[in-house]
Amino acid sequence: MAIKRRKVRWPRVLVALMILGVFMVGMITIFQYIEGTYKAINQPFKKAEADSFHGEKNTTEEVNVLLLGSDSRGEQGARTDTIMVAHYNPQSNDVKLISFMRDMYVSIPGHGNQKLNAAYSFGGTELLRQTIKTNFGLDIHNYAIVDFKGFEKAVDILVPEGIEVDIPYEMSDGIGMTLEKGTQQLHGRELLGYVRFRQDRLSDFGRVQRQQEVISKLKDEAVSLNSVTKLPDLLDLLHTHIDTNIDSPTLLAIGKDVMTNQGGEMETIRIPKDGSFENEVYEGIGEVLEVDFDQNKEALKEFLTGD
Repeated sequence: MAIKRRKVRWPRVLVALMILGVFMVGMITIFQYIEGTYKAINQPFKKAEADSFHGEKNTTEEVNVLLLGSDSRGEQGARTDTIMVAHYNPQSNDVKLISFMRDMYVSIPGHGNQKLNAAYSFGGTELLRQTIKTNFGLDIHNYAIVDFKGFEKAVDILVPEGIEVDIPYEMSDGIGMTLEKGTQQLHGRELLGYVRFRQDRLSDFGRVQRQQEVISKLKDEAVSLNSVTKLPDLLDLLHTHIDTNIDSPTLLAIGKDVMTNQGGEMETIRIPKDGSFENEVYEGIGEVLEVDFDQNKEALKEFLTGD
């Protein structure tokens, strides 16, 4: 008696194998993520300036973090290359970025009128926090000072293929490399040179614009599905290259929310806003930006509340 063979439905078999394969890869990824996260949250961050920093108590769920980029972390007399405040709303997952021009002529508590970035040189993160509060009425809850080497390495972990930027003209002076004009794919070291280039035809305004551009693009990369599994490696790296008073579990939670957020583009603002300042030159200080503080306080309020 002939045995009737059952017809194999190969399309269904292939689909089942594909589903199984995706499931296995997903499980491996999840286990790697959990393992790396566990390792990261049990390794404390450097807190060189935490004892002296007295950020406002966060009475709401929104957080303002003072972000500084510097070659030195907490060293006496150091000046910061970048002054930003990141605003995070955990309810909406909105991330907003405020860039403060370092040449603004401001009142520094205990030191009279100086450029904004002199506050960090005089008294570190705490005096800079007080200065921003005094002049712009903005409460700051935490700080993070990023080592430039850490920025380079973090970029290469997050975006190993680099970030595409359109370089308006050749950049070389003071950055230890030459970036050619035109569309370029920049990795960590080159991207750092791109944002730090000082001899911009738009003066420091161009540099601030490039900083916001790069951070916005990195944030867009961070919300991609593949980036969630890189978070533990990023945290592990940043323990070596960041000085912050944010505890690891909180930073992990914020990072997870940002990386899994599928919302719109990150909003940015530059302070002072256009039309709210004048260029001046003062003996012993040099070129400064004379700011209309009322206009800029109102601009910040509208930006953060969305009104």
